Amino acid sequence: MTPEQFRRLAVSSPGAEEHEHHQHPDFRIGGKIFATMGYPDETRAMVKLTPEQQKEFVHDYPEIFSPVNGKWGEQGCTSVVLRKATKAILQPALEAARQKAMWAALAGPAKRTKRKTGKR
Repeated sequence: MTPEQFRRLAVSSPGAEEHEHHQHPDFRIGGKIFATMGYPDETRAMVKLTPEQQKEFVHDYPEIFSPVNGKWGEQGCTSVVLRKATKAILQPALEAARQKAMWAALAGPAKRTKRKTGKR
């Protein structure tokens, strides 16, 4: 799959819009990002899955999917090796990510709490 094929597949999702996030194309529904392209380089994309979904895709297609490094990866952000991905494999991952974003958008904005640092 090429970056352009990924882009077309992502925006073909009902309600999806393309925007930009940290100088990388991203794909949103209801203002919530469900996928990005070009990070860490142009050969990769990212889909935001649940941790459980991520485990399934990584298990079934370890040559295509891997957790993103750090906390983002622990939360389900999943890297995609585009050149190894096919539409048949990637489309279910994009749909799962889109649905996750859609539910987050319907739930409304997350409430942020202030951390107590002990400093004044």
